[in-house]
Amino acid sequence: MPELPEVETVRQGLAKWVTGRTIKTVEVHHPRAIRRHLPGDAHFIALLTGRTIVDVSRRGKYLWFPLDSGDAIIGHLGMSGQLLMQPAEAEDEKHLRIRFTFTDGGPELRFVDQRTFGGLSLSEGGAELPEEIAHIARDPMDPLFDDEAFVARLRAKHTEIKRALLDQTLISGVGNIYADEALWRAQLHGARPTDQLTRPAVRRLLAHVRDVLGEAIVAGGTSFDELYVNVNGESGYFDRSLNAYGREGEPCHRCGTPLRREQFMNRSSFSCPRCQPRPRTIRR
Repeated sequence: MPELPEVETVRQGLAKWVTGRTIKTVEVHHPRAIRRHLPGDAHFIALLTGRTIVDVSRRGKYLWFPLDSGDAIIGHLGMSGQLLMQPAEAEDEKHLRIRFTFTDGGPELRFVDQRTFGGLSLSEGGAELPEEIAHIARDPMDPLFDDEAFVARLRAKHTEIKRALLDQTLISGVGNIYADEALWRAQLHGARPTDQLTRPAVRRLLAHVRDVLGEAIVAGGTSFDELYVNVNGESGYFDRSLNAYGREGEPCHRCGTPLRREQFMNRSSFSCPRCQPRPRTIRR
């Protein structure tokens, strides 16, 4: 599933292409693509036709498009969603779900989603921050992110550090890949109890989270297959810089020890047995 760097890469591309443009038509090709918009496709289309997109914003892994009406389009890519800018004459994608055309006759915005886990919805009155995503915490790249509040809240939790990093109400945008990368840099095993970490240790970890996310944004995110692409259909290349994720059995870039893979919440965690020793007591 796309994490913060992938979604931010898409946001940056969309902001260049759709800000200030007025929607001419909206086509909904699959009902699941707007399943979170409960009033249905006719209502969705009616409220968007003729509206101007003011900006493209992001909270964690969610995008939202403030409109001149005071409403907002909310977007989530799910596992395979793509928001693509395409010339009108370009052939329709096999999994095209929603199409936006604009009054200037320029490139269309298309939402393509093979697995239909993602989708768009309309938040009435949500231009500043949609109520539907207001519960999601700020991400560490947000200039208003409160470092000290995060440190205090994390240390007050009785859980494992990796679980805390994936808690979108505590810190948003961090998923499995970038949690593993930040923990490798911080030399912490993901099962370390949060309430046993010192304040300096949490601050160091947060700094590594920021470094990893920032470097991934510059690289356009991480692409392991053709499902994640930016608005121009291009893949990111941060996978070339991964130190932990997906490298089971390969030598640690720091000490040379073969990396291990462990089961974690129906997924996998990757770490170095030497640099990231397991805690003596693992909280379950």
